[in-house]
Amino acid sequence: MVRIAGVNIPTEKRFVIALTYVYGVGRSRAEKICKELKIDTKLRTHQIDEGTLKKVRDLINKQASEDDGSNGIVGLCEGELRRRVRGAIKRLIDLSCYIGIRHVKKLPVRGQRTHTNARTRRGKSRPVAGKKKAV
Repeated sequence: MVRIAGVNIPTEKRFVIALTYVYGVGRSRAEKICKELKIDTKLRTHQIDEGTLKKVRDLINKQASEDDGSNGIVGLCEGELRRRVRGAIKRLIDLSCYIGIRHVKKLPVRGQRTHTNARTRRGKSRPVAGKKKAV
């Protein structure tokens, strides 16, 4: 099992896809990492040698020169990124703004309809007490 940024990465998947298991690394960022380190995108994780994996770890763990990570190839990943997202949501909840209230009520935040959809966000439907069934 290969560990990058504290995450176990699957060994049988293509390395570009396996990198996306790290929070904050998507497809485009994984492809940029492989391109910069000249790693063949068709290789599986178990086919990559330890020296190359160390270079990938160093590149991912390295903070970008700017705070938000917009300057370098790799910005924030894993723990720090999760903390910042959680902190941003907590700030919205503390402000009691519309988006914060939607987070508290576990409703969609970005204007989606809730009358028929949003089952993922709202959870499994529950029966309403006292509601008559249609005949």
